[in-house]
Amino acid sequence: MLRLFTACALALVFAAAHADETLATVTSPDKRLVVTVQATGEGRLAYRVERDGKPLVNASRLGLLLANAHQLDGGFKLAAQATCEHDDTWEQPWGESHWVRNRYRELQVDVTQPGQADRRMTLRFRVFDDGFGFRYELPAQAQLPVARISDELTEFDIAEPATAWWIPAGEALVLEYPVNRTPLAEVGLANTPLTMRTRSGLHLALHEAALVDYASMWVRKVNGQKLRAQLAPSATGAAVEKRGAFTTPWRTLRVAESAGALYESNLELNLNEPNKLGDVSWVKPGKFAGVWWEMHLERSTWSSGPKHGATTANAKRHIDFAATNGFRGVLVEGWNLGWDGNWVGSASAFDYVKAMPDFDLAAVAAYAKAKGVTLIGHHETGGNVARYEAQMNAAYALYAKHGVDTVKSGYVTDIGTAQFANASGGGTHFGFTESQEGVRHYLHAVTEAAKYRIAVDTHEPVKDTGLRRTYPNWLSREGARGQEFNAWGDPINPVEHEANLVFTRMLSGPMDFTPGVISLDGARGRHLNSTQAKQLALYVVLYSPVVMVPGLIEHYERWPKAFQFIKDVPTDWETTKVVHGEVGELATIARKDRRSEDWYVGAITDGDARRLTLPLAFLDPNRRYRAEIYRDGDQADYRDLQHRFDLVTEQRTVTSTDMLPLRLAPGGGQAIRFVALPR
Repeated sequence: MLRLFTACALALVFAAAHADETLATVTSPDKRLVVTVQATGEGRLAYRVERDGKPLVNASRLGLLLANAHQLDGGFKLAAQATCEHDDTWEQPWGESHWVRNRYRELQVDVTQPGQADRRMTLRFRVFDDGFGFRYELPAQAQLPVARISDELTEFDIAEPATAWWIPAGEALVLEYPVNRTPLAEVGLANTPLTMRTRSGLHLALHEAALVDYASMWVRKVNGQKLRAQLAPSATGAAVEKRGAFTTPWRTLRVAESAGALYESNLELNLNEPNKLGDVSWVKPGKFAGVWWEMHLERSTWSSGPKHGATTANAKRHIDFAATNGFRGVLVEGWNLGWDGNWVGSASAFDYVKAMPDFDLAAVAAYAKAKGVTLIGHHETGGNVARYEAQMNAAYALYAKHGVDTVKSGYVTDIGTAQFANASGGGTHFGFTESQEGVRHYLHAVTEAAKYRIAVDTHEPVKDTGLRRTYPNWLSREGARGQEFNAWGDPINPVEHEANLVFTRMLSGPMDFTPGVISLDGARGRHLNSTQAKQLALYVVLYSPVVMVPGLIEHYERWPKAFQFIKDVPTDWETTKVVHGEVGELATIARKDRRSEDWYVGAITDGDARRLTLPLAFLDPNRRYRAEIYRDGDQADYRDLQHRFDLVTEQRTVTSTDMLPLRLAPGGGQAIRFVALPR
């Protein structure tokens, strides 16, 4: 572990800025990235970035638009600047890597607006070897007691022509869209992370970090390759309202030589504050079975009636399954009142403490405890945030009473139709889950859960921005087009979807994708664009500390060979390495188990067959390993309804000097467990 190192220097400046004057400059620790803050003759602020002496981000505007005061967009003069260096390593209680190095150089630029009663603002940049982040900071000041921010002027003008991978923002399904691939110059209104590959092969990812009490940032094209921030709207006024001193989230850009290095960056995590919860040993990663996929297949229902899935008997059947196969938990969706009729949005009437007549929560929890299994709680809101918040503490208390330590929450509703309580008291209004009040609610649910020692897995969430560092009970989120679209989606997820997710959605943090549907079938004749081997590999490739084993029990009994890897693979890692990676094409990821000396590898491809070589240099050079291989057979092909199940298992003894061949069928994958042998 590295020793903490921080050094700062302050320089006071009293001269006014002249035309296009450079105000301050800061470099990355390796000196390859150079960030310059400048001002025009009108005192408008901008920044630009170079890498290895070449333009990376052209001069891009900075500033905030206010609805209740003169804009923070010009007339600025430099008051002071300060630079700092920081280097430490911090421990994750769970994650893709046990230890994270946090090394950057920081630039603080203090400016005033003399024409606006000397209003003050600070720009803070942190520059890492693999990217940078910046934010606006406003101190408490009588000149601006309340800031109503209608939008930002923040720009990102990427210098080199680039290809972009992105999903639309401001649309009905919020974050649940297939990933678009277009020239960067053709991006519309987009959500982040937005991934880019420049003409010279440099990989970039635009996102934000530490999204707290602020509207989510979308980006839209201005002209050419210049993007501008656009804040998710509020239903009640300006996009953001802040009183007194405040900081915005960090606006971030990862910079890497390859897609793999882009994935391995911890930029957003490092820009979040350290753990605020103290001892979080009660936060438990693990796998769980679920009364879930059967509803998506229309074999049972969330609603009451003869096909109701969340019965006491069915829950106990899944608990037996989990206990027999070593899974930590069981999720039971549809156990509480409120699932009958149209439960989305304004029609939702969920009761979070009262069970359906055919479900006995106390009896099921006691049965699970006796079997060494933990119930995973479920709170669907239908987007009715006001109703959920009114019952939240009672619901958490009930779960805590019965030993439930993890809750999956859901917000199934279209964009702009979530319901929030009126600030004045009484009544509700509709709004965006990505708005400031939506962002505030999601974090409130997590911090309240922590009081009951409960972890949260949020579905239909606001996007992840690294807050799991500050609140480690925020275990996972959905926040993308997940596996359930393969059951009923129109269309289902395309064959390249998971290879896109690795280098787009997964850059923001853990995703509860629910891999492992080894039956490869959805509802009403739909078939997954996947081989069986790919479903196994996804447990390694798409990271989440809590992972569902979603398929029907009889499917795992039918294919025990494939099921073995699902039983073996852990969900908490010591270290992670990307061996191969191209956005939307392929990914091979190696991870070491945090609680043993074993390694696991997952490799996936798009619709193309691939032959790759896997160097085993990541293994301990002083050990031998038994490689337990699950690969596509010679006839495997996701388009062939018979041969998509062609799965070959084999074993061989290997060392770190060996090279293993990887054969990936169209739509296929490969999963490998490396068991450390006695020395």
